[in-house]
Amino acid sequence: MMLHVGFILLTATLGALFIVAVWISAPRESALRWTTIAAVLTAAWIGVTGAAAARGLVHFSPPPTMPLLIIASLVLAIGLALSPVGGRIARGIPLAALVGYQGFRVIVELLLHRAYTDGLMPVQMSFSGRNFDIITGVTALALGAWLASGHRSAKLVAAWNVLGILLLANVLAIAMLSAPTPFRVFMNEPSNVWITHAPWVWLPTVMVVAAIFGHVVVFRALASAKR
Repeated sequence: MMLHVGFILLTATLGALFIVAVWISAPRESALRWTTIAAVLTAAWIGVTGAAAARGLVHFSPPPTMPLLIIASLVLAIGLALSPVGGRIARGIPLAALVGYQGFRVIVELLLHRAYTDGLMPVQMSFSGRNFDIITGVTALALGAWLASGHRSAKLVAAWNVLGILLLANVLAIAMLSAPTPFRVFMNEPSNVWITHAPWVWLPTVMVVAAIFGHVVVFRALASAKR
């Protein structure tokens, strides 16, 4: 039960943080309109993906809808980060906050480890196995605090950002190789069919989206500062 609550609360928190970021970074004369749009679309995405999973519409069996949902999530994250909304957030939110925000991945990894110890998730998806993404979360908090204290190093932030992307790509690769598809490699562990159910579906559709969006926005912030 606590694991379910943790996933739901973290999903809601990430959605709320995005809405707040839109509000802070939007032009004052249109902030309410942009924030309302962001709130409606965020709630719709979380609601639709959760409802689809709850109704059994998300699965790896033919026709496989889960891989399509993952691809849609990646496109959403990158497209949103490259949009004018992403650009305003990159320019309107302090770099220290953009970096420190990725500290939410510590919570994700603690939840995933609990899922593993509960027998829900294969070990390779946790930090007891091949998932090292908790490093991104811990270093995000440390680097964010360092930046907030007045220090600056575009090269260090860029290097951290690349590291975070690589660690996230590692997790995504492990997840796909653990899924019940013809490409499955980890045969001696439970498959990743658990992420097709609610609230676990929000791991790829909200938490991974939030992480990718954050990385792209950090690169945009660095580019904007350089200009």
